[in-house]
Amino acid sequence: MRTLTRLGAGLATLAVAVAGTTIPAEALTVTQNKAAQTRLTKLGCTPGPVDGKIGAMTQAATVRFQSANKLSQTGALNSTTYARLLASTAKRCDVRAVPAGTGAGRRIVISQGQNWVWLVDAKGKVVRQGGMIDNPRYLKPGTYTTGVKCGRTARIRKNTDGASLYLNNFVRFAPCGIGFHQIPTYKRTGAQIHADWLLGTNSKVSHGCIRVSAAMSATIWSFTATSVRVVVIR
Repeated sequence: MRTLTRLGAGLATLAVAVAGTTIPAEALTVTQNKAAQTRLTKLGCTPGPVDGKIGAMTQAATVRFQSANKLSQTGALNSTTYARLLASTAKRCDVRAVPAGTGAGRRIVISQGQNWVWLVDAKGKVVRQGGMIDNPRYLKPGTYTTGVKCGRTARIRKNTDGASLYLNNFVRFAPCGIGFHQIPTYKRTGAQIHADWLLGTNSKVSHGCIRVSAAMSATIWSFTATSVRVVVIR
C-alpha cells in the first residue's frame, strides 16, 4: 500500500521554474499550494477547498492525478508532479481511456494500478467510470463474469458482512465472495466507513471486493442485470 507523504527533505537543494514561479523543493508556498488545488479541481481530481493547506483530501487528489498521468503515486506535490499539473498537456483525473488489451464488447474493466473501473457497452462506449478501493492480494488479474459463484447468490441489494456493516448493491463476479459494492455502511447509522474522496487511491484496502461510490454501485447494479464480463489488469 502506497504511503501519502509530503515533499522529501532529500530534495531540499532542488528548485524548478514552472510557469514563471520557482518551486522550493522542501515545500511549496501557500500561493503555490492554492494554484495546485485550483488546477486539481479544474482537472476533476477533487482536492477539497482551495485553502493552501495540503491535507489528506489534496494528497488523495494528487494520487489520482499522478495515476491518470502515469507518475509515481506518492501523493506528494513534488517538482515533477507540480510541473505536470500546470502543463497544458495534463490529463484529467475523472476521464480516462479504457486500457488497451482488455478486449472488446460489453465489459467492466478494473485497473488495479490506476485504482479505476470502467463500464463499457457493446459498442465500446464508456457508460461510466470512476475510482475504486480494492485489494490485489485477493483479486488476481484475469477475466471473470458476474453471476453465481460457489453456489452463492449473484446479486444482493443489501448484503452484510455478518456483523455491523451493509455492502449495498453487491454484485458477485469472482470466487467465492468477491464482488462490487458501495463503500460499506454502518448498519446503525448508514454512514460510510470512509469517504468517497479516498476512491482512486491506495490509502485504504478492501477485504477483496471492489468498493465504489453509491452512485457507481447503482450503475453497476443496472449494468449487470445480465451476465457481464469483468477484465482485471494490474
